[in-house]
Amino acid sequence: MPAQTFTISQLAKEFDLTTRAIRFYEDMGLLTPERAGLQRVYSARDRARLTLTLRAKRLGLSLTEAKDILDMYDSPRDTVAQLEKFLGVLGAHRAQLEAQLTELQANLAEVREHEKKGRATLAKAQKANRTTRPAKPPRPSKAAKAPEARA
Repeated sequence: MPAQTFTISQLAKEFDLTTRAIRFYEDMGLLTPERAGLQRVYSARDRARLTLTLRAKRLGLSLTEAKDILDMYDSPRDTVAQLEKFLGVLGAHRAQLEAQLTELQANLAEVREHEKKGRATLAKAQKANRTTRPAKPPRPSKAAKAPEARA
């Protein structure tokens, strides 16, 4: 049975990518399609590598980190080394995300404090505005206007 192959258009459609993005992944060395004349022919291996690359991106890994991990599977199998590398990359990425989360939480606390102060200042200004505004003179009623109209 012949090995399944894919065109760049098929992969682009399946993964909702542009063909330019797929060519960029090629330039980064993540995919290595064969050539049939000018046409790129992607193997099942390329498709799997694309799937894993997109998963790595969703995790927030860089394309270089994704390539390093994927390339380990092309080398002679040494599960311990592969897992150590994978866990090292994930650990470093987790630490970076946790640092960003700490910074975001601090920023959110600061924004909440400014909102609280802003609301208090607004409430004082609205209260002051209500108490210092001169009262409008009463409008004449329709009954008061009626005698003038008769004259």
